[in-house]
Amino acid sequence: MVYLNYTNLDEETQQRLLSTSKDDVESKFGEDLKAYAKHNNIEYDIILYEEAVKNLYNYQYVFNI
Repeated sequence: MVYLNYTNLDEETQQRLLSTSKDDVESKFGEDLKAYAKHNNIEYDIILYEEAVKNLYNYQYVFNI
């Protein structure tokens, strides 16, 4: 679960969440994404970003008001 303060959803917090998601995706699927990127001639960073954004929807958020 990700605990967030409802009044603090600024750019910095969003970037921190995206960074955490990228780390999760890279640790789980890094080698597979690299192979996919190489096979399809796509930049790894683009695929990693897209998968990290998708991964954000898998988190359970708790908002403190």
